[in-house]
Amino acid sequence: MDIEQDLEARLKSAPVVPLIGASDTAVAVDTANALGAGGLSVIEVVLRTDEAVDCMEAIVNETSGLIVGAGTVLTVAQAEEVIARGAQFVVCPGLVDEVAEYCLAQSVPLFAGTMTAGEVQRAYALGLRTVKFFPASLAGGVPMLKALSSVFRDMRFMPTGGVSASNLGDFLALPSVVACGGSWLTPAAEIEAGNFDAITTLAQEAVAIGRQARPTEN
Repeated sequence: MDIEQDLEARLKSAPVVPLIGASDTAVAVDTANALGAGGLSVIEVVLRTDEAVDCMEAIVNETSGLIVGAGTVLTVAQAEEVIARGAQFVVCPGLVDEVAEYCLAQSVPLFAGTMTAGEVQRAYALGLRTVKFFPASLAGGVPMLKALSSVFRDMRFMPTGGVSASNLGDFLALPSVVACGGSWLTPAAEIEAGNFDAITTLAQEAVAIGRQARPTEN
């Protein structure tokens, strides 16, 4: 099974991608393990700290059973670095042709950020069939996704930004949504307190919401 098939299978079972923003490798590994224990095995490490790539690499090397990607990738140089250091998929806040073309050439799954019909159409023309929808709540939420999905029938979306346990089910009820991303699963206060059991509980709750929203897929 290649990475794209593995990703699809895992997101079908648990359609949530938690975001880890860390500056300490040990904490990053503990957070990833806690999420995995809760049933979420696709992890996005966002490049929002100077140590983020080190944290991602530590998760790749020191955990098992997880698919680990890098988020907030802005340039081809960053894409090259994270892939070289073990990222199995790449997530961007926006759509940049050069980054998309590089990831496609490397056969690395890319979730490029889109929020307008023009951006989705450009992604489609580049050959992408799954994109990030960001920032989901500010970009129109569920109604906007319904509108985009009616036009781009082959495109699938990963809403991120403003997604929480309270609206996760609404997003996942849309057939075009492959998964939702979010940082609500990794609250800073719980991580700083070392309360990783709380992270596992949040992950379990997200998995349960996913199963309720998509009972035929479980």
